[in-house]
Amino acid sequence: MSESAMSAAAEAPGLAADSHTAAAEMHVQDSESDSEESEMAEAPARDSAAEIPVTSNGEDMKHMMTGGPTLKETRIVSSSYGSPSEGIIEAEPYRGGLKNTQSGPVVITDDLSKNIALEKLEQVKKWSISTYKCTRQVLSEKLGRGSRTVDLELESQIEILRDTKKKYENLLRLARQMATQFYQVVQTQRQLGDAFGELSVKSPELHEEFGYNAETQKLLCKNGETLLGAINFFIASVNTLVNKTIEDTLNAVKYYENARIEYDAYRTDLEELNLGPRDAVTIPKIEQSQLQFQIHKEKFDKLRASVSVKLKFLDENKIKVMHNQLLLFHNAVSAYFAGNQQQLEQVLKQFHIKLKAPGSDGPSWLEEQ
Repeated sequence: MSESAMSAAAEAPGLAADSHTAAAEMHVQDSESDSEESEMAEAPARDSAAEIPVTSNGEDMKHMMTGGPTLKETRIVSSSYGSPSEGIIEAEPYRGGLKNTQSGPVVITDDLSKNIALEKLEQVKKWSISTYKCTRQVLSEKLGRGSRTVDLELESQIEILRDTKKKYENLLRLARQMATQFYQVVQTQRQLGDAFGELSVKSPELHEEFGYNAETQKLLCKNGETLLGAINFFIASVNTLVNKTIEDTLNAVKYYENARIEYDAYRTDLEELNLGPRDAVTIPKIEQSQLQFQIHKEKFDKLRASVSVKLKFLDENKIKVMHNQLLLFHNAVSAYFAGNQQQLEQVLKQFHIKLKAPGSDGPSWLEEQ
């Protein structure tokens, strides 16, 4: 090779190196200008990030200290020598920080809700079994196939009480009917007295005769209102006795009769199991039936004793109340038809009965019925 050729070859790499150096310097200048523009664009974002208050959340503090929501992460893209993107640092948005959580309905399933559901299911199951046994017991009693527990003394007292209630209800109905009709009589007497008084003024020749009749009708009207007050008091007392006191006792009797049916139902069930074979399957059933029978037996005995006590107190209270009310009714009616106004007023004082003043705002005794 000639010296001129060798020198040309030696100079060629130098020229190539210079060209590559120049190109690298141009790329560096471009990247610096790009970085300056990126910094200028990110300046407002950093300023806004600096204004974010510090919270108690440790993760938020960490992200804010490292650049906040506008922090950029960088990665160097490596490529083969001479590539157009050689030496360029690309910026991508920071993907760390808080994650967006979506709010919605939260379903809580814990042991407590499961236990409540199981308890309700167990209660429904027990109720169904008890209802079936009681229905079967009632049907067997009506068909004459099943046996029932009978307390002869208590049953007779209950029948007497029911019969007494019916008779007192009839007495109450008649007393109200009498009061209604007598109220109409009193109103007619008042109107008749007013008519006699008007004619006494307009008829001088019959002034005294019309005047006597007017005074008589007014006096009867006044005594009639007093008698109505006594009858009204009698009706109210008997109504309380029949529809509250006796009714409460009969409600207790209903609970007792229901307990009796349950007791006989579980008693019959236990007797049927005892008549069957005894093995590993039936023995647990017999023990469970014995337990249920004992529970219902205690309930039945408790209600039977309670009903006996209620009937005793009711009988004593009934005698006391009716003794006073019958005495009031007799004395008031006798005094009215005997024309004894003083005795009639004395009866009302004896029983602390207050009559409403005429024209009072409250409803009359007839309106309350």
